Amino acid sequence: MYLFRRFCQVFIFLALTVVTQIGGFAYLVSLLVSSLLGLRRSIARFSVFVLSYAIATAAANVIAPSFGRVPILCLAGGADTLVVRSGLYCLLNRNYATPAMVGLVSALADDVNQAFPGTTTMVLDANFPFWDGFPLLPHLSHADGRKLDIAFYYKDAGGGFLNRVTKSPIGYFAFEEPSPGDQQPCAGRRDILTTRWDFAWLQPLFPAYEIEPQRMAFSLRWLATQGVERFGLEKVFIEPHLGDELGVDDSVIRFQGCRAARHDDHIHVQIE
Repeated sequence: MYLFRRFCQVFIFLALTVVTQIGGFAYLVSLLVSSLLGLRRSIARFSVFVLSYAIATAAANVIAPSFGRVPILCLAGGADTLVVRSGLYCLLNRNYATPAMVGLVSALADDVNQAFPGTTTMVLDANFPFWDGFPLLPHLSHADGRKLDIAFYYKDAGGGFLNRVTKSPIGYFAFEEPSPGDQQPCAGRRDILTTRWDFAWLQPLFPAYEIEPQRMAFSLRWLATQGVERFGLEKVFIEPHLGDELGVDDSVIRFQGCRAARHDDHIHVQIE
């Protein structure tokens, strides 16, 4: 029983570290505090962990700038043009990026809103608060604060723009399927080691929204021009068939490859 309990504790520590970066540390602190206080009831020990995690998360906001990263604010008001799509990303400490990246996406949000008043730009996964090289799974490259995912802009069946709404509740996995004749560079491949998941069973559960082409095309062109010139943007990943559909073609807008995740549910940007 003792070995099983220790195994569970090690597993929880590793899982929390992988998913949140700082959760494993908060868990160890909660075990120590619970032991010192002689807590035995599960609810009491869990409450100590929640408090430890909350303190660690708040501390990360203060300490992260020393590691060259700042948080994208989670508590956005109605007038803000940039928001994190889901509080889940903030809860898991996945909303950190370099100041240059935050500056880029903030400027993009302001300019999209200026061109299309009443538009909020939403971001998804960014990076963890500390240490270059620490992986932000399942992403292959979000490990240095210089990468960020931006949600698509959507419209309803009647063509009306849906502000602060995405097809998926978290902004991911609701794919825009290519039509026959579209570019499909991964057609016919059956890679074993890949994160290019289709989740075909999940697609019927999403509402029948479509991408809003004007805002999408504007944001991609802005990234390929203003993003490059002002912020040193290096790459934009989006599926080729969407670039064709939106009429956007630039050397900075690229296909991410067939082993990486699909990018017909979000835009990936990275800076130098």
